[in-house]
Amino acid sequence: MAYDFDEVQDYAEANTTAPLDALRRLGEETEATQRAPQMSVGANEGAFLRFVVSLMKPMRVLEIGVFTGWSGIEMARGLPPGGKILALDVEEETTAIARRYAEECGVADRIEYRVCDAKAELAKLDGPFDLVFIDAWKPDYIEYYEAVLPKLADGGLILADNTLGGLDGNEGIAAFNAHVMADARVESVLVPIRDGVTFIRRR
Repeated sequence: MAYDFDEVQDYAEANTTAPLDALRRLGEETEATQRAPQMSVGANEGAFLRFVVSLMKPMRVLEIGVFTGWSGIEMARGLPPGGKILALDVEEETTAIARRYAEECGVADRIEYRVCDAKAELAKLDGPFDLVFIDAWKPDYIEYYEAVLPKLADGGLILADNTLGGLDGNEGIAAFNAHVMADARVESVLVPIRDGVTFIRRR
């Protein structure tokens, strides 16, 4: 049976526990102030990320691409005691929104936001990271991936967002998907939640 994509998204959100009121308001502010509000993960994928973190219990999480902060806040809510997120983004304005809502959601102490060029910053970071979430400039996905794979902890996981974009002709995502599939160092599975999230781990 064929499903309409928008109907699937609406049905998934309707059957997912409602987000915090602060996150709902974050979504409304993002819609009202940003040119591409669809870059926010939203309620369904946000809850999905929180579940993944709650199950994995990672102590060190790296987020590449913050936007207005929904994904990082939800991951932070799922962290075990003492767990931390390092969140990298080049945009000061949207990171400021993320900081404000992280404070309101009570997770500001679990997230370190850095406004920087992610590729340059990655070269300076020491691993290992238990979980890496990539949701940034799509043409740079392969570079992000190659930078973080050697810094992934044993049993660690990379999550790459928007990977169904290869179906829509996004050349950066199509190239990234092909790169991962050809990489004998890892195994992966693309989960068709929202715009697609690919799980990647070392063999």
